[in-house]
Amino acid sequence: LQKILILVHVTASVVVGKTLMILFPNAMKRHILKQGEKSRMNQNPKFSYENWGPTFFSFKYLLFVLKVKWKRLEDEAHEGHPAPNTPVVTSNGDVRHLFDFMQDNRPLILNFGSCT
Repeated sequence: LQKILILVHVTASVVVGKTLMILFPNAMKRHILKQGEKSRMNQNPKFSYENWGPTFFSFKYLLFVLKVKWKRLEDEAHEGHPAPNTPVVTSNGDVRHLFDFMQDNRPLILNFGSCT
């Protein structure tokens, strides 16, 4: 049921967005560029609006957003329930899944960090 609701919501958003891009291209360009500022896409001089702006609200965009949102459904953790088997990236860049690191009945401890 959740996947159907997400499908309806994302499809409606794409249809409205595509319609607005056709009817008001300049206003939508300004809106999309403002969104790009939030994600810092605009800071890369080799990555201009003409490269990525027109892809918004396309069929590929729809499929990508659906894939991400549906995948996030599987990654939700709830107190008292088993942990989701989410993908993780090892320090050498390999993609594994959380349960790959479990050994017998030993507790699995996750340590998160960041370095810049």
